Amino acid sequence: MATDLAIFLATSGHSGVDRLARNLAPTLARRGYRIDLLKVRHHGPNLDPVPNGVRVIDLGTKHVYPSLWKVAHYLRRERPASMFCDKDRVNQTALLARAMAGVSTHLTLSMGTTVSIDLAHRGFLHRLKTRLSMGWLYRLADNVIVTSEGVADDMSAYTGLPRRLINVVPCPIVPSRVFDGNFPKPEHPWFSDGGPPIVMGLGELGSRKDFVTLIRGFARVRSEYPCRLMIIGRGRDRERLLATAHELGVADAVALPGFVDAPYAWLAQASLFAFTSLWEGLGFALIEALAVGVPAVSTDCPSGPREILGNGRYGPLVPVGDHEALAAAMLETLRYPLPRATLQEAAWPYEIENATTAYAQALNLPEPGTRR
Repeated sequence: MATDLAIFLATSGHSGVDRLARNLAPTLARRGYRIDLLKVRHHGPNLDPVPNGVRVIDLGTKHVYPSLWKVAHYLRRERPASMFCDKDRVNQTALLARAMAGVSTHLTLSMGTTVSIDLAHRGFLHRLKTRLSMGWLYRLADNVIVTSEGVADDMSAYTGLPRRLINVVPCPIVPSRVFDGNFPKPEHPWFSDGGPPIVMGLGELGSRKDFVTLIRGFARVRSEYPCRLMIIGRGRDRERLLATAHELGVADAVALPGFVDAPYAWLAQASLFAFTSLWEGLGFALIEALAVGVPAVSTDCPSGPREILGNGRYGPLVPVGDHEALAAAMLETLRYPLPRATLQEAAWPYEIENATTAYAQALNLPEPGTRR
């Protein structure tokens, strides 16, 4: 039976694109689509176990560009109906491979980050190459999809790719069961000691998430409202964050328990979720918190939170890096939280089945079993 969709990615193994692939591929396979996952060695995504209906194809290379000939050969041999790629190097390779193979495979390119900010600290030649690639080569694709309107607007303005060629498709992030709740309490003393409410953050402990601003805002909140702060994640800024909490006199009320693979049960124990990123492509953690019905506040960073929170309908938006504005929004939300059902409305477009349907349409997939 012919392949319906080839997925060609080269990821870190723990990125948002990895999560997208781990949700999208099995869901499409369950619907009857035949999927090929083209793998660059030592790169993700890693599907464990590999679902029925998904075939993993080792391209035999350790880097993206050397895989060009292998991808072209694959396309010429298998002729999948559609192909989905993400990240600029992979997108470039896929475009060239399709041209070399001379096939009519429907090619969808994707980007999940705010391009102008992501490239701001790169070298001049790298920025120029990427802008030219996105602005001109991407016009040769059948579809270009991104995670949010903000990413789409930024990509068009920064690269010159016409905005009409860029489509926003919601990512498949949240399993439907999450909306039902009923999570067991994780093993952490704060969840069973009857203490004050917990404010929670989630993400890599690095500069982009700006958890320093969260700790500063939390310190202001705690002076008026008894609460504790838990930030789930790991990263190079851990010691800096602990030092900041100590300097502000709130170290006894700040916990950094490390990385959690499935955060929903942890998020469900929070009274407030705080999202303080400097920039994003969307904001998976914010969506996950809303899905379990936790009130949220967020920085109005590019791009994603404003769209997720409905321009403030589902939670307040504050300027990036402004711990005083953040503290005021946190206090207001702790005192007057929105109903659980209202909050979950914001996350529903990112429920896996809903978003997979949107992806199937964007990828121009035929009905399962109709292609020979």
